[in-house]
Amino acid sequence: MQRILISALLTLLLALTGCSNDEGNRQVAAAATTDITATTTATADTNAPKRAALRVIMPRNLQGLEQLPRNGLPKTEEYHLLELYAEAANLEIVPVRIDDYNQLIPTLLEGKGDIVVDNLSVTEARKKQVSFTIPIAFVREQIVGRRGETPKTAHELGGRKIAVHRSDSFYGSLRRLLKQRFQPPFEIVEVDESIPTEAIISGVADGSYDLTVTDSNAVGETPAPGSGLEIGYDLSSVRPIAWAVHPDNNRLLVSVNEFLGRHHLAKKKNEPFTGDLAEIKKRKVLRVLTRNSASTYFLWRGELLGFEYELAKRFAEQNDLRLEMVVPPSRDLLIPWLKQGKGDLIAAAMTINEQRQTQGIGFSRPYHQVSELLVTRRDDSSLNTPEDLKGRTVVVRKSSAYWESLEALQQQGIKFALVAAPEEMETEELIARVADGKIDLTVADSQILDIEQTWRDDIQAAFPLGEPRSHGWIARKENPELLTAVNAFLKKEYRGVFYNVTYKKYFKNPKRILSHVEERADGGDNGLSPYDNLTRQYADRYGFDWRLVASQMYQESRFDPNAKSWVGALGLLQVMPRTAKEFGINDLRDPEQGVHAGVQYLDWLRKRFEPELPMADRTWLALAAYNAGVGHVRDARQLAAEKGWNPDKWFDNVEKAMLLLSKKEYATKAKHGYVRGHEPVNYVRQIRDRYFAYIKLKQQSVAQAD
Repeated sequence: MQRILISALLTLLLALTGCSNDEGNRQVAAAATTDITATTTATADTNAPKRAALRVIMPRNLQGLEQLPRNGLPKTEEYHLLELYAEAANLEIVPVRIDDYNQLIPTLLEGKGDIVVDNLSVTEARKKQVSFTIPIAFVREQIVGRRGETPKTAHELGGRKIAVHRSDSFYGSLRRLLKQRFQPPFEIVEVDESIPTEAIISGVADGSYDLTVTDSNAVGETPAPGSGLEIGYDLSSVRPIAWAVHPDNNRLLVSVNEFLGRHHLAKKKNEPFTGDLAEIKKRKVLRVLTRNSASTYFLWRGELLGFEYELAKRFAEQNDLRLEMVVPPSRDLLIPWLKQGKGDLIAAAMTINEQRQTQGIGFSRPYHQVSELLVTRRDDSSLNTPEDLKGRTVVVRKSSAYWESLEALQQQGIKFALVAAPEEMETEELIARVADGKIDLTVADSQILDIEQTWRDDIQAAFPLGEPRSHGWIARKENPELLTAVNAFLKKEYRGVFYNVTYKKYFKNPKRILSHVEERADGGDNGLSPYDNLTRQYADRYGFDWRLVASQMYQESRFDPNAKSWVGALGLLQVMPRTAKEFGINDLRDPEQGVHAGVQYLDWLRKRFEPELPMADRTWLALAAYNAGVGHVRDARQLAAEKGWNPDKWFDNVEKAMLLLSKKEYATKAKHGYVRGHEPVNYVRQIRDRYFAYIKLKQQSVAQAD
């Protein structure tokens, strides 16, 4: 009764005061949630008023974190949008995690939550149960199959097997289509709900399933060339994706709709657009052209990372814009795509030079200075000055600033061969080819070499090609307002706290953490670690050998509960905080919570792989996914199958494919893009070797005791 009175008073107050849209939106939303929600949460100030709780029903979304957007908004954007709404409405988000997708709407109807947020398709059956918000996107249901084998019409589905979850809207669409009585009929194969959609799609690619159905935003209009997949028959016309609220909670529905309406979410964003900052702010989206590489933008442990990405994200946030990353197939397309209106800015470690400025673009003020360094193998001591290049061969991209610098050396009379590398090949791969002896020499910006030397010791810088050069972001010349805003941002941030922390994170923080520590497995007199009891407890709970977990713990943190990685992973098993929250764990530095989070996450990863695989093979694959992300492991398994290697075996099979994903010719075709393959390969091998040493150690201890 009290909540009803409060709601009525707020409504009356809004009517009397005539408050602004934003203020009214905040108060209506707070009142709306009291229709169902009894919980309120206190702010940090104990004297401050309590904030109403917005209980958000969502599946445990670890899988949604494993996406590398190449041309669009990340999956996590839906959740970020919810956070923006909650902030505007002065609400405290209380996640209600659901493991069974079938229970999303029942949980809402039972009053255990206020809103369902998970890319829900608006169907007639669901509209009879819940109220949907205005659309946040539009998609089509599409048949997906292997290239050259995918049905293009409904009648070509006859005799095929289509694998889907029963809980998906696709299942109902297929059932309706079956009523057309195809001869022969197609068969619906119900996939266990615990198997994620991405695993089904990968299963189609490797032949485990015949066909499946996905939303058009899951695979894209054109699947990656190396995926082996193609889009076939459209099972449905365009239909909306929206959030769901309880049918009796109209105030919340109105409040959310007002917020979503202001964000123009469902408008098309792929058409060419060349507007300046004012028009960009109307669209609410900033499109940044970049490259998928270790120094710009990449996916690691479910997190989108990169120096350029983090700077661009901060600029977008300060301008109240959502960030959309756009990755062209090759570096030489960055400027043409900008001019064609496929992006608004280029943030890709681009050297400021006259040749580029003649192409109708404008550079920002410098935000980073680098030296162009000649890169050679560690054992090559013959290169000390440019004159020593005589008779050698240097390989770089022709579109790079390095080419211009090397041509200047040739014009000085220094005779060496200058060879053009493929435009899709990143500098990191050229460095790897120098290390492997496949090419003689290359050139790299100093910050790229800094990154590479944090994890490898087989290359070195010979000498700089000239004076340090500056990097800048790029905008179209006809967008002076945007360029002015970028310059103001870079002037404010350059060498500030955020810039310095981010720079150190990528270019100066040694990622070979404690590599100098002796790789011991003696166990000491007190067991393998100070946390053996916790390790045994949670390993037993989730079905792991505790010695394997101890080996992983040493690899991750050297048994330091306060350890923090360069990407922000915490605790004994170095779990990302966002991942821990999915399991309801908040203090990763607490040894028990840190161990529990890590083992639970490893168990979750192991379940992402086929249950019919031997337990050992699933475990090695899970460990690789723990290090690099399950998406990269799926890419490697698919590539392994294409190469004729066993996609179910990690050692000497999938690990070989993982190494190839560091090469641009494979990374550009992989769904999840570039990955530094040596890291997961070394990670799994070192854990395995230490694990076997621990087993041998304990066997010796038992023998001595006898």
